[in-house]
Amino acid sequence: MQRSAVVVVADKTSLKRPFIFANSVHMALCCFMLTMTVAWHRDLVQTGKVVSSVSVGLMYIIEIGCVLLSLLGIFGAYKEKRWCLILYATGMAAASQTIIVRTALSYQDVYEKRVVREETKLLSMMPLSGTSKANRTLLYSIQEEFECCGLIEGYKDWGSSIPASCNCQYPGKCIRLRGIATLGAPKNQYVYQKPCLPIYMSELKLAFSLTMGIQFGSGVFWLVLLVMSIKLMGQIRRKQEFMALLQSNRYVPGAF
Repeated sequence: MQRSAVVVVADKTSLKRPFIFANSVHMALCCFMLTMTVAWHRDLVQTGKVVSSVSVGLMYIIEIGCVLLSLLGIFGAYKEKRWCLILYATGMAAASQTIIVRTALSYQDVYEKRVVREETKLLSMMPLSGTSKANRTLLYSIQEEFECCGLIEGYKDWGSSIPASCNCQYPGKCIRLRGIATLGAPKNQYVYQKPCLPIYMSELKLAFSLTMGIQFGSGVFWLVLLVMSIKLMGQIRRKQEFMALLQSNRYVPGAF
């Protein structure tokens, strides 16, 4: 009586689950970004602020494309469809190279232009006592948010018209107006000691650097997903070849 041979087939797609998990996280992040963009766009429309429709449209295209690519990758890995993974890898290659190269090349130029533009805009408001109503509203919000007063010389920039947004109630951040330090200003008034321009510019630089860092990090993450998809395609191909050989009764133990 002839013994029947039992062949144990090992899993040839060890990257399948990690790849699906990584793309699930990626898709969740893309959905979050899309939700934030929709909320930001709705706020702009409601407040009547003008923003480039090209920029908004580009953000929607990138984020929706990000979600669709993740879905394509998850489907391709789960169903072991190499054509899906090829499309996924092509999209990831284009997206990652574009964002990494663009971030690296434009960082210094865009950074300097934006910082200089914002600084020039604020300095053009001097003297603050004669600035427009729109500029005053902007300055009031900056002073309240960053707990500062004026732009360069603190409360002195406002002359005798120190606004309520300069009023200070936090020990260590206040200065007390005495005598005729500011002609016409209320005596014994506590106002923020530090001027706003250095604080605002520092926060702007930090926010810009974080944004560029997130963009560059996204590009690196996409590169990692690209490498995983290529390796997974190789594993799927080897598994398919192995199964075809097994079914043809030409399998030689140790060949795979």
